[in-house]
Amino acid sequence: MEKILVVQTSFLGDAVLTTPLLSEIRRLFPQARTAVLCTPQARHLFEGNPDIDELLTDDKKGAGRGPLGVWRAARDLRGRFTIAISPHKSLRTALLLVLAGIPLRVGFRQSAGWFLYHRRADRDPARHDVERNLSLLEALGGRANGAAGRLRVESAAGAAESVERLFRSLGVRRDGLIVGVNPGSVWPTKRWTVEGYAEVLVRLREKYRCQIVIFGGPDDERIVAKIQELSGNIGVSLAGKMDLQQLACALDWCDLFITNDSGPMHVAVARGVPVVAIFCATTPSLGFYPYTSRAVVVEKALPCRPCSSHGGRRCPLGTEDCMRLIQAEDVLRGAERLLEEEGRASVASPDGRLPQFITL
Repeated sequence: MEKILVVQTSFLGDAVLTTPLLSEIRRLFPQARTAVLCTPQARHLFEGNPDIDELLTDDKKGAGRGPLGVWRAARDLRGRFTIAISPHKSLRTALLLVLAGIPLRVGFRQSAGWFLYHRRADRDPARHDVERNLSLLEALGGRANGAAGRLRVESAAGAAESVERLFRSLGVRRDGLIVGVNPGSVWPTKRWTVEGYAEVLVRLREKYRCQIVIFGGPDDERIVAKIQELSGNIGVSLAGKMDLQQLACALDWCDLFITNDSGPMHVAVARGVPVVAIFCATTPSLGFYPYTSRAVVVEKALPCRPCSSHGGRRCPLGTEDCMRLIQAEDVLRGAERLLEEEGRASVASPDGRLPQFITL
């Protein structure tokens, strides 16, 4: 029996985009035992996934930091797996798998440690990251089927009840239209303006009489507070009030999710929530756009975009045009299209994974 290890220790969004690969591994190797090595933060996104037999964590920014941390992590993996598949492109990951002595290692030809893999697949920059990850199976002689590509994030046991209690305490009712908003991001240049979000909230409330819930982690509390101040506190702040286990269940309450390019954007897609995704410093061409036809991407066409693969701490030109030039009207147009139009299927790609685009 094969024992397969999938390594994804990158950002939270990357973890979600790995889930279709796990589903295809289960289909192609039904007798294999599959484990995932991820960061402690991403663990909650994989919990409950039926395609995973074992979850392992690599605290590479904590106890696993540095050469000694890599050696310890490799020691814990040694002798346990026959195949390792790595969507993560870092040299550290490749070294970890070599030190673990895993007999068959599969990675991307474009990885920093490409020469440490036995079999390599091309990471096509023109394809979505889900499809790039699935292409790793070709190095094992497999091929994803036509239905592959569904993102999967399960709700944890008890999370739905805790979310319902939280929402009840905050006055959120499960009736009428509920719009979720996610104004945060790890990278400042991926955050649309607080003024823009505040105007969108006010105008959505005026037109639809909807309930508005504003998502965010503890680091987003200042941003959420500013949006609340500018909008007259018409939203309900969830900033710092829930963890990733509860996020999926909270998103299930939403009829629409308006978000920056971020991990929660991909979780919303996995939960089947229509998404308006605002792309500032990054571009959909990097392959991380919402992988569904039930989405609208709003962006400003600028020659300086993308300024980096993840966005940055500050605008290299000092203009912040990619954020500043997107207007509330543009985002509202995307929201109204998803809420009101009936003919979305006509603009979907053949496999239903291509969003609509509003490029200014």
